[in-house]
Amino acid sequence: MKLEHLPNEFELARPVLQTIERAGYEAYFVGGSVRDTILGKEIHDVDIATSAYPNEIKGLFKRTVDTGIEHGTVMILDHGTGYETTTFRSESTYTDYRRPDQVTFVRSLAEDLKRRDFTINALAMKEDGEVIDLFDGLTDMTNHQIRAVGDPQERFHEDALRMMRAVRFASQLDFSIVDETLAAITAHAQLLAKIAVERTQAELLKLLQGKAPQRGLQDFMTTGLWQHCPDFADHGPALTALATELTQGVSSEVAAWTLLATKFGLDSAAVTPFLKHWKTANQTITAVQTASRAAQILATGDLNAWQLYQCGADLAPVANEVAVILGAPDRGAALQAQLAALPIQHKKELAITGKELMQAGIQPGPQLGAILGDLEYQVVTGVLPNETAALVAHVNA
Repeated sequence: MKLEHLPNEFELARPVLQTIERAGYEAYFVGGSVRDTILGKEIHDVDIATSAYPNEIKGLFKRTVDTGIEHGTVMILDHGTGYETTTFRSESTYTDYRRPDQVTFVRSLAEDLKRRDFTINALAMKEDGEVIDLFDGLTDMTNHQIRAVGDPQERFHEDALRMMRAVRFASQLDFSIVDETLAAITAHAQLLAKIAVERTQAELLKLLQGKAPQRGLQDFMTTGLWQHCPDFADHGPALTALATELTQGVSSEVAAWTLLATKFGLDSAAVTPFLKHWKTANQTITAVQTASRAAQILATGDLNAWQLYQCGADLAPVANEVAVILGAPDRGAALQAQLAALPIQHKKELAITGKELMQAGIQPGPQLGAILGDLEYQVVTGVLPNETAALVAHVNA
């Protein structure tokens, strides 16, 4: 196969490959950018693989950065955009189920591609658009299949994260995992516990945001991967139900965690340890606590003014999104109208400050914050007008 019209990202990178080839080495575009171009999808990072060793690459270009030179990766900066360029390599055993114990640089493209995870990711493309397919990845792509390169048992024993990548690709691409590869995931699912939770988290979030999350979740469940994720073991029925209910991907990381927290029936106190175990940021935890609480309310009724105010313009749509997934009516337009009608949208809009309260005789300290919080509540709920004089009068009453 030869692609006649390459995306601009490849056109801009062609001089890099041409420079390497003029020096007598091989160079190819590899990875997801090649796959996604063939599928007609938007591409992101352009990665290059070459027979040139790192020191040889550094001798060809004026500006390079050693981003992962121990693994053969050099960032070429000569052409305005950074291009990660990695030497063809073979790998030894993987005692940690994630990274090879030793990397050996080789001159063979075939040797390099056979260590890739799936056939649809083991494609290489010359700078003129000619696609090199040594493992029948194009056929699998045509058949919408995910198949491990070579022996799937070996691929997943080498790098257990590949199992999560498989179910993630099933969701993102709406592809099926072939039986042999699916069986190997099932056989090695317990190895997922050896993977850093941050990496598992990244794949899970991409799965939940994919275009066919039902497919990915069903594979996630049937293979048993879910049992080796933090705090999932007690929520099998909820996850199984979600694999039917989630007909399209969620909109964001916060929406993904809010969906899981709500589906699992976690209250605000339980959300914190759950997300801490997944190594999420504190800001995300706070957002999920607010959004999941609102989603639970929307499942059976409406938010009052204070609950809506706490969500704000960022989290109200998330709460509504999750509630809709779980069977509630879509209140999106009504929530936006209610938000717009609130007296204030943020506490900074309150018509009084701590300084003004102190001028009115309130001593600094916890009491000052409590009074400001009470005034904020009274204004949002319509008890008091957002006017300085009225707020001062209320405090002095």
